[in-house]
Amino acid sequence: MKRFVSFTAIVALVAVFAGTGIAADTIKLGVGGAHSGDLASYGLPTVKAAELVVKDINAKGGILGKQVELVVEDDVCKPEVATNTATKLVDQDVKVVLGHICSGATKAALSIYNKAGVIAMSPSATNPELTQSGEYPYFFRTIASDDAQARLEVDFALDVLKFKKIAVLHDKGDYGKGLAEFAKKFLEEDPRGEVVLYEGITPGAVDYSAVVQKIKRTGAEAVIFGGYHPEASKIVTQMRKKRMDTVLISDDGVKDDTFIKVAGEYAEGVYATGPKDVSKNPLAIAANKAHQDTYGAEPGAFFLNAYAAAQALLNAVEKAGGTEDIDAIVNALRTEPVDTPLGQIKFDERGDAIGVGFSVYQVQNGVYVEVQ
Repeated sequence: MKRFVSFTAIVALVAVFAGTGIAADTIKLGVGGAHSGDLASYGLPTVKAAELVVKDINAKGGILGKQVELVVEDDVCKPEVATNTATKLVDQDVKVVLGHICSGATKAALSIYNKAGVIAMSPSATNPELTQSGEYPYFFRTIASDDAQARLEVDFALDVLKFKKIAVLHDKGDYGKGLAEFAKKFLEEDPRGEVVLYEGITPGAVDYSAVVQKIKRTGAEAVIFGGYHPEASKIVTQMRKKRMDTVLISDDGVKDDTFIKVAGEYAEGVYATGPKDVSKNPLAIAANKAHQDTYGAEPGAFFLNAYAAAQALLNAVEKAGGTEDIDAIVNALRTEPVDTPLGQIKFDERGDAIGVGFSVYQVQNGVYVEVQ
């Protein structure tokens, strides 16, 4: 027997599904980054930041009467995975993404987001080209770029530490090599400094004794390293085991508690640049407390940058009246200031947050302490 369903019944059925939340009646916030692997300590704090921001917004009624839904995808901080991660988010009709974390993975993901008209905001991708090239009009970030970071590292080495002979190393990636190239450039432009070694290393290698020996032969007073904590911890450990007192100066890819845990006693005295200390900001205090209360631990790297990014994205979505008009969201990001743990921020025409910057930290008694 054939059964016929009336148009009225179909409408009623759709209404029932909509009432149960099966219909797409949420604001989706994608979160892309390293949620597993060696660099998960950089990506997971972003997921937790997003969870806390969304929990707070939803408790207050959501955005435009809709609840915010998180859509989380892992890219392991690898460019070849990030394209698939971005595609998954696009396929789930995500229009705004918090992420990615590593510069190389971010660049790969942006090739997908650009075509789909998706806005991405990173709390940690510092490669200058991401905003300065003009290729990614829908990309924003809540962290300063590597040219500012490298400038600070070089100035600190020359002005504060009074070093002259400096080796510059990098991990050959978009992030590490980009930062190292700027450091090399700034050193070569300053008559007070000399680049005695410039070399790339292979990420994931067990032994860096060959390059450590080269550093020793050059008589370098310091090494400026562009890269992440797994390699930095091995390099400083091998230098100290060879009884070298060469100072390691690195970046926000190393300014992480995981570096200290892995390098142990050899982490002492290491310098690393990282986002400015905003611990006295009441909103930062509240965000950190919310993390402690919810997860029973102190937040990890880039947590506050991610918290601010989630706030900025969702504020812009509200100001734009939803996620359908991407250009309206972009305009809101540039013109509508939002109060965050980093301070009140909005974004310039390139996508960089106005007012954020870096400080220099040193490992002292097993913790990073801001020194400049």
